[in-house]
Amino acid sequence: MPLVNGFDLIEIIKERHVVAGAFNTTNLETTIGILNAVEKSGIPAFIQIAPTNIPVSGYGYIADMVERYAKTMDTPVALHLDHGKDFDSVRQAARAGFTSVMTDNAHYDYEENIQHTREAVEFAKGYGIPVEAELGAIAGKEDDNVVEGEGKTNPDQVLDFVSRTGVDMLAVAVGNVHGLNLDPNIDFPLLRKIQEICPVPLVLHGASGIPDEQIAQMVDNGVIKINVASDLRTAFITSAGKSYEEDPDRFDLVNVCLDAEKAVEDVVYHKIQVMNQLSPVKVH
Repeated sequence: MPLVNGFDLIEIIKERHVVAGAFNTTNLETTIGILNAVEKSGIPAFIQIAPTNIPVSGYGYIADMVERYAKTMDTPVALHLDHGKDFDSVRQAARAGFTSVMTDNAHYDYEENIQHTREAVEFAKGYGIPVEAELGAIAGKEDDNVVEGEGKTNPDQVLDFVSRTGVDMLAVAVGNVHGLNLDPNIDFPLLRKIQEICPVPLVLHGASGIPDEQIAQMVDNGVIKINVASDLRTAFITSAGKSYEEDPDRFDLVNVCLDAEKAVEDVVYHKIQVMNQLSPVKVH
């Protein structure tokens, strides 16, 4: 089927009471690995890319390859901009055909976050696509961006932030971290408090380092979208590195790429199962 508008995907997710994985891509092989796993699972998903990864493929090429592959699928998929740190990245993604965007202004103070987020929301209305924003500072390293310390989402700000910005999804900081080198510790009481207050669906970033048993609890805590990036990159790089270690003279690049693609597919498929508390026999 064609790429699905993010608003429609949100409704499908809520109706089915599932969690959509949001899996970061960079290139063709990672994209195909992700979408193979999504189709195999039958669970709707976001495929996404951050501006820091755009130099490899560009907004247009990513949109073209995802859209082309999605047409061969029966499982709904939306194409999402992850961590748009400035208005220009949001604009370029929307113009390229992305069906959902994130404007990440958490590095600003509260009022500036609201101002810049509102600007992105108003722009996205012209394209009819949803906007995700972040409230609170998610620690760790996302590509070249490093956030130190802990800046959990303040529940007292949630309703004001959502109402004043008009965002459609809210990424929260509840002990989750970007990357694989820090120790996440999800604050479930805080997450449940935010869930009770927040009028829009919640998003969890930094799922690569979170234990499976905690990920499995998200579907009942208001989270509809869970981001996974580092695990996929690790799988890809590890697969390619293993090929070299086993045979430094290997030159069959096609099979090296296919092996890396399969490594990504296996990780994505496992993550989807965990997010939705599914066993392999239930996923088809």
